[in-house]
Amino acid sequence: MALKLTFFGGAGIVTGSNFLVENDTGAQVLLDCGMEQGRDYIMEDTYGPFPFEAAELSAVVITHAHLDHVGRGPKLMKAGYTGKIYMTAPTRDLSEAILRDSVNILAQEAEQRGIAPLYEAVDVDAFLAHIETVEYHEEKEIGKGVSVYLRNTGHILGSASVRLKDADGTTFALTSDIGNSPSVLLPDAEPVTDAEAILIESVYGDRTNPEKENREQLLGETLARAIARGGTILMPAFSIERTQVLLYEIGKLIEAGTIPEIPVFLDSPLAIAVTNVYEKWGPTYFKKERFEKNLFDFPFLTETRSREESEDIEKAAGVKIIMAGAGMSHGGRIGKWEQRYLPEETTTLLIVGYQAPGTPGRLLQDGAKHVRIQGREVEVRATTETLHGWSGHADRDGLLRFAEACLPTAKTFFVGLGEPASQRFLAQRIHDYLGTKAIVAVKGESFRIAKGRVIRL
Repeated sequence: MALKLTFFGGAGIVTGSNFLVENDTGAQVLLDCGMEQGRDYIMEDTYGPFPFEAAELSAVVITHAHLDHVGRGPKLMKAGYTGKIYMTAPTRDLSEAILRDSVNILAQEAEQRGIAPLYEAVDVDAFLAHIETVEYHEEKEIGKGVSVYLRNTGHILGSASVRLKDADGTTFALTSDIGNSPSVLLPDAEPVTDAEAILIESVYGDRTNPEKENREQLLGETLARAIARGGTILMPAFSIERTQVLLYEIGKLIEAGTIPEIPVFLDSPLAIAVTNVYEKWGPTYFKKERFEKNLFDFPFLTETRSREESEDIEKAAGVKIIMAGAGMSHGGRIGKWEQRYLPEETTTLLIVGYQAPGTPGRLLQDGAKHVRIQGREVEVRATTETLHGWSGHADRDGLLRFAEACLPTAKTFFVGLGEPASQRFLAQRIHDYLGTKAIVAVKGESFRIAKGRVIRL
């Protein structure tokens, strides 16, 4: 008996998490069903047919609610999948918010490309109707001799690693995204201690993140510099986790007098909906000492849901902070504000998360003086600042510590969910420092996992 693993996404690229695990009795378990995002908001592979038969899948497990892990879920229903979809309860609520929000964006993109939308609201409804929630640390039978076990990864609310076990005891795990522990809100990521083969992420597999040790201080200093410039502070918002953490920290900075009392606008209906989910599940999933009522609210915060409320932000004179989606400046309301304010020298663009190659956010981070945003060429005279300490991903050293904590059960690590250089670097470190076999994931390749051995097919 054995398990077969195939990389259909998340190999040689950070986004598009999509892995198929099969056993000898015919079970086919899909781990994640994410969009590939990059130079275009959504890359062409996302629109193409699945490289497997959706109707033949036995089960689907979703690790967390970012679009590059769940974003093609509704398309899977269109393609004929009728089985169950397993995830944690917070991931279910967050997935509903992000998938419903994506329907309009997908419709706009499809119109621009002259193609049919990736999916529509009815497909989102079908996806949500097939979800069955699973708690952390619960062994769950998901059919045809396969069970699943989820652990917290400390990445976003409800994020989980997935350990699969075949009837004969063969085990494989997908870490998915591992959090930048210690987190402001979430418990530390839990190592996978019961899998003989593990696919580990590598977003920051080739670099360290020294800023995380004093990230609160750096945030205060960076905002103080931006305020001194006298202009608008733009913060492209990653709606899940990053926005909530930054709201919490900005509120503390204002309360402490580290920065003055300036208006903060959360101009993202999705981020507002996500914040409500965080408030709902915080008592159960946050660090016990962290949760309190109205954790993400403070007197100078304004949430703008409607377009009319959004337009009124420009009327606020003087220095202000605008947090708006999307996090890589590849969609959402941030594009409107970047077109309006990036040409001004007093503006500060504050980047607080990973920027995929080719996205407007990456171009701005790299110092571009002109950038195309939502079809319009924009001159950039603003100051761009990047805070790396708020990344939601473990760095090189954190990933190595995580891998070490998975020993001695883990005999082989596959390294994926990263750019090629990051994958190769982390694989080499795992081999050199831990003396453990490490294989760089390549899209389309398959491996057989059996009795502690891994064989390329």
